[in-house]
Parts: sequence; structure tokens; C-alpha cells
Amino acid sequence: MLQPRIAVGIFAIGLMVLGAGSASGQNYPTKPVRIVTTVTGGSQDLTARLIAPKLAERLGQQVIVDNRGGIISMELVAKAPADGYTLLLASASLWTSQFLRDDVPWDVMRNYSPIALLVTSPNILVVHPSLPVRSVKALIALAKAKAGELNYSSGQSGASSHIAGELFKAMASVNIVRVAYKGQGPAMLSLITGEAQLSFPNAASATPFMKSGKVRALAVTSAQPSALAPGLPTVAASGLPGYESKAMLGMFAPARTPAPIIDRLNLEIGRVLNSADVKQRLFDSGAEVVASSAAELTAAIKSEMATTGKLIKDVGIRTR
Repeated sequence: MLQPRIAVGIFAIGLMVLGAGSASGQNYPTKPVRIVTTVTGGSQDLTARLIAPKLAERLGQQVIVDNRGGIISMELVAKAPADGYTLLLASASLWTSQFLRDDVPWDVMRNYSPIALLVTSPNILVVHPSLPVRSVKALIALAKAKAGELNYSSGQSGASSHIAGELFKAMASVNIVRVAYKGQGPAMLSLITGEAQLSFPNAASATPFMKSGKVRALAVTSAQPSALAPGLPTVAASGLPGYESKAMLGMFAPARTPAPIIDRLNLEIGRVLNSADVKQRLFDSGAEVVASSAAELTAAIKSEMATTGKLIKDVGIRTR
């Protein structure tokens, strides 16, 4: 018969082994996984709903999409248990909000564990067909000749179309006036009707009007040419070296989620994103699959915080 102390010791070792197995991700997942994201209908919701069913197949557990408001979703995941069962699919507002507002209750580097950069979406510099320019250099020259006379339309403050426009102004040293709208749809309508002369919509918003000839595309805002805008040069290569602006969507877990669970999620999410049907659906929606490592997402966030954060402070962009 085992002595009481020996029995207790064996029991304790057993608990340690079980705990190690759980922390290592060997038994993960054993229950449904939840992807928390913003409200229905946007690019984040679409991406989450394309990922969820195939990720469920790979994990062997149900994957649920939980739509919340942007701020609510970020706070919820920041406070969730670090066990891999509550994930966040978020845009750049997760790491730029701290520059736009004073009351942000989370810190992307302190409260979250990055899993993967999922997709990126470039913006496209488009102008009204009546504007007598066919290149970025010509637009900059015209904007300097007519300082304060050209308007650019954008979505809400802090959106990619707004950041792209302000970055263009700062780097080109031009005075163009922003006309703000509640979303990219009204902003595009403003350009089509001639109320604004240029805009920086995302690829999905711009493409139909480019094809119909209602707007003229000059360049894409990504660092490299994009398959989403075939034949278009980059802004950087067209007269504004160093210019880059794009939207990014990333997947995150609460801080201190065990590394083996992060690695498992990164592997399976990458496989889902690179499946032919998901990749095509995302491309058709105006997004290019990246499926990066967790470290690459962290590096991308730090880089954007350095450049976009400085721009936001310099220009004085604020949101409520």
C-alpha cells in the first residue's frame, strides 16, 4: 500500500502533467471557440464568417462568430480568459485608437497576444473624370497650383480613406480640403457627383466605379502593385517615394495565451485562409490574403503605430 505522502505526491504530479498538457495545447480545443468582431456587414464580419466554418473543421470544435460593437469587442477579449476560446478579429482601430482618443482602456501590446495578420486591403487614389490629371505627379502639381481649392472625400475619422488622404497631404505638402462622411459609400457618391475632386476609397468600393468610368484611378496606396488593381502603379512609384497606406485585419487572443495554442491557431487559420475558395472570396471582396506569423503581425503593428501614430498626432485627428 502506498504511504499517504507518496500517494499525495503522485496525485500532485498527475495534476501537473494534466496542466502541462492543457497549457501545451495538446488537448485544445475541448469546447467551442468564439471569434469576437465588430457588427455585421463589414469586412471584419465577412472575414470572420469565411474563416469560422473551415476553422471548425480543422479544430474539431464549433467556431462561433460573435458580433459586437468595435470598442465592446476589444474590451471583451482583453478581459477574457487566456485559454484560446475567445479570439478577436480586429482592424487597425485596435492599435490606432490610442492616438485618436484619450479614454482607450486597452493596449494592443499589453492586453493581446497576436495570432496572425489575416488580410490587407489597399486604398486607391481616384479622381473625378473632369479633373485634368492622369498621374500622381500631375495631381500634386495641380493641388499646389490651386491650394485649398481641391476637396477629397473620406469616410469617418481614422478610417483608412481618411488616413490615406492625410498622409498624401503631409508627404506631398499640398493643401487639399477633407470632406468627411459617415461611410465610404456617401464619400464615393460625393466624388461621383463632383462635390469632391478626389478620394482614397478601398479597392472594393472603388473598383465598380473605375470599371464604369465614373472615376479615374491614378495609383494604388500599397507599397507594391496590387492584383486588386491590375495595371495601376503605386503612389510611391508615381511621384511620392515612401508613401504607403493600407487596411489590415488581424486575429488576436487575450494576453498570456499559451504559445502552443497561439501556434496551433496560427497554423490552422493560415491553412483556412490559403484554401482556394476562401482566398478567392476574400479577393473578390477587395482583400489580399497574408496569413502571417504572429511575429510578423506584431512587427506590422509596431511599424504602423510609429508612422500612423505620428501622422495622427501631427494632424490632430480626433474621434469621440
